[in-house]
Amino acid sequence: MNVAGLLLAAGAGRRMGRPKALVELGGVTLVERGVRLLTAGGCRPVVVVTGAAADEVGIVVRRLATRRVAGPAPAGWDAPEIGLEPTAGLIPEVRLVSAARWTEGVGASLRAGLAALVGTDTDAVVVTLVDQPSLGAAAVQRLISAAADPGSAHPAMTATYGGRPAHPVLLRRSVWPEVAALARGEAGARAWLRAHPGEVTGVPCDGTGSPADVNTPADLETPADLASGDTHTQPG
Repeated sequence: MNVAGLLLAAGAGRRMGRPKALVELGGVTLVERGVRLLTAGGCRPVVVVTGAAADEVGIVVRRLATRRVAGPAPAGWDAPEIGLEPTAGLIPEVRLVSAARWTEGVGASLRAGLAALVGTDTDAVVVTLVDQPSLGAAAVQRLISAAADPGSAHPAMTATYGGRPAHPVLLRRSVWPEVAALARGEAGARAWLRAHPGEVTGVPCDGTGSPADVNTPADLETPADLASGDTHTQPG
């Protein structure tokens, strides 16, 4: 089963004061963390959707594709459950996709990312947001394992924490057109997921990390709070 990773990283980060993709935690940008998360989780290729500061984000991503990534996670964010355990070798194929209408919201980014994968041999895609730095690679792995189970018939899967759905989200190719058709404004996959509850299954990911997002500089100062999983957002 071929599963791609889709990192939505186009936002301007107005409350953060700069595009979140370029924000650093311990010297590592959020876009790098997101690429490494999906890679460690088993996604090939990883597609990064850009918008705000696309040139600068592109430089970071291209460097990832040409250098070795190894060594410990940044201080303060070094728990293995957040998906930044040492990774040997080169980051595999990473593709940059520009969302021309990114200012409309995350829906435009999701549409652009799915469109970029249509011509590939990808069977499913795992979607994450760049502003959730405490997501765990184990959560990505659990979604992929659940989707690969011969007994699995659901076309969409969401990670759950305490029984509540959140990111990452896995979407099989069969539903991409419908998901894209409903992805508008700040509603990414959420509109389709809510409209088709019988076609979505949850995969417990408690203990793998936290889907809490970071919106302001203050959020970046409390990694322990993020890792606790006390707050999180529904799938975008």
